[in-house]
Amino acid sequence: MSEAFDCAKCSESLYGRKYIQTDNGPYCVPCYDNTFANTCAECQQLIGHDSRELFYEDRHFHEGCFRCCRCQRSLADEPFTCQDSELLCNDCYCSAFSSQCSACGETVMPGSRKLEYGGQTWHEHCFLCSGCEQPLGSRSFVPDKGAHYCVPCYENKFAPRCARCSKTLTQGGVTYRDQPWHRECLVCTGCQTPLAGQQFTSRDDDPYCVACFGELFAPKCSSCKRPITGLGGGKYVSFEDRHWHHSCFACARCSASLVGQGFVPDGDKVLCQGCSQAGP
Repeated sequence: MSEAFDCAKCSESLYGRKYIQTDNGPYCVPCYDNTFANTCAECQQLIGHDSRELFYEDRHFHEGCFRCCRCQRSLADEPFTCQDSELLCNDCYCSAFSSQCSACGETVMPGSRKLEYGGQTWHEHCFLCSGCEQPLGSRSFVPDKGAHYCVPCYENKFAPRCARCSKTLTQGGVTYRDQPWHRECLVCTGCQTPLAGQQFTSRDDDPYCVACFGELFAPKCSSCKRPITGLGGGKYVSFEDRHWHHSCFACARCSASLVGQGFVPDGDKVLCQGCSQAGP
């Protein structure tokens, strides 16, 4: 008498039938699938023992059910992304969720190096200086009306230039005759003393400190022989071809101030009317 050879689940004889052996005994195919097969997350049907099964994040799929939820392309042998539990091929993911490069208009692929600024995105190799057209990468840049410049190009294109040396002013500087100057470039034409922050004047568009201007160009006081610059509110008196500081315009005899008073010239001197009438 032969020994019984039955399914461990339904107890039906397995003689002449296909079966699957497990540690718990043999199973007919239907019982094996009902007992051990996983349910496909897509079609909700059992994944039979003779089906290729794919597994992703605790979910099981028939090979034919493992596909992009948008274009239905099979993902069995394709790279894919999961977005909100939905499986997407790279093309559909990029179309739906990736940014477009503001320079070339192509998709910025996930994982690729990119740059973002002002709500726009660029491929790293597309984010170029509008001047020299070199990649800006991690370099400092200056935006200007939709363009982007590296600092040297921006300074060469837009920064003011010193009226003396023609080089750009990157910071500071002073204004003279409505033109920008480096502080170190604005110097006295005579003695080369820096003029920024101090009183100065000019002649023929050349700047001079007060001392040099007085020595070189200012008339000399007929009394003290020092220059009369007229700077700083200084007042002076002129008579014929002679000049005096207000404080120096006085009677040569009694030293009384003649400013606003009548006076009498006496050779290279001036006298008040009283001293003039008193005789020599």
